[in-house]
Amino acid sequence: MRKKCVLAYSGGLDTSVILGWLIEQGYDVIAVYVDLGQPCEDRQATLAKAKTCGAIKSMIVDVREELCREYAFPVMQWQARYEGTYLLGTSIARPLISKVCVEIAHQEGATVYAHGATGKGNDQCRFQLAAEALDPSITVLAPWRIKEFRERFPGRTELLEFCEARDIPVKASKGKPYSSDENCLHTSYEAGLLEELTTDGFGLVDFGMTVSPQQAPDTPETVRLDFEAGVPVRVNGRALPAHEMVLELNEIGGRHGIGRTDIVENRLVGMKSRGVYEAPGMTLLYEAHRLVEQMTLDRDLVHLRDRLSPEVAEMVYYGFWYCAKMDALSAFIREAQKPVTGSVELNLYKGNMLVKSRQSANSLYDAAIASMEGGGSYNQTDAEGFLRILGLPHRVQGQVRPRQG
Repeated sequence: MRKKCVLAYSGGLDTSVILGWLIEQGYDVIAVYVDLGQPCEDRQATLAKAKTCGAIKSMIVDVREELCREYAFPVMQWQARYEGTYLLGTSIARPLISKVCVEIAHQEGATVYAHGATGKGNDQCRFQLAAEALDPSITVLAPWRIKEFRERFPGRTELLEFCEARDIPVKASKGKPYSSDENCLHTSYEAGLLEELTTDGFGLVDFGMTVSPQQAPDTPETVRLDFEAGVPVRVNGRALPAHEMVLELNEIGGRHGIGRTDIVENRLVGMKSRGVYEAPGMTLLYEAHRLVEQMTLDRDLVHLRDRLSPEVAEMVYYGFWYCAKMDALSAFIREAQKPVTGSVELNLYKGNMLVKSRQSANSLYDAAIASMEGGGSYNQTDAEGFLRILGLPHRVQGQVRPRQG
């Protein structure tokens, strides 16, 4: 009896070959295209291609709203950046792809989940760790980790020959000197000429979401963002669903060159890799959210969040989304974000985000207290006793162990 296998299917060269190879190995394949807002792709043509290639069933699952609302926005609330830079656009999407594929496996009676990630990268970790956390009994099949598969397909030529021999349609395209991965949150670029650190990534890459700051308009554009309990809810006064908000901000930020980065990062598997990213909408959201937090969050709470933020970024990057620690941290951030309600205006100019104004009914900022002028409830005389108490340990230590210089 043939086993059923769910394949995370993009319709590209690798997953097209993997689909045919799985059928050769005796699997009935259900091809699942998880719609993350990948631009410039014909969804229906992709489904039809999977059926033409022999899948017993092909389906598309639109998770764009869930991706933004339930995955990207909570990570943004942590202000999580992997190694201080990367906004985790690919990392965030992978556990959701696994979640969808595992759910379909349950619906279709499949016991195997296959993907096209290589054995050198992070995605294999994200796919597998998520799938096994959701269903410990599922078998995760990664053909690129199988020696026989790699020997049969050592390069692009062999992949194309396999497709040609089986009449698998593959879009002919001029190869770019790098690879890319896209969803509605960002586009990432890596490999090829980008592996040479002397290559100017910003000069090489043909960016799809952003213009260069040099080519951006000479006049600033103001954008207003409103948040409720840490969740962005309005752009320029318009209430929008999460996914539409990200798309709108991609357009606004993109035309001003917002959100390009170039990083040499540490993969979970141990090697360093170079990635060039563009994420205009999420970059705007991170900055506006941070500015609302500055008004509304208690000092000790936000400092604690900031200490935990690199830990969360690392967990998301590695693929530890469905685990007890993340569950606990998610509960923490939901509670911490309750006061984060307010609005921010940003002037966008040639890659820069310049704060124009900010306001919140929950603001902890009191101009009368903060003013260097007289007045307010702060009595400067109180600072005398405060500093005597605060400095007591230092004075004692200074008497016992005098410092030189």
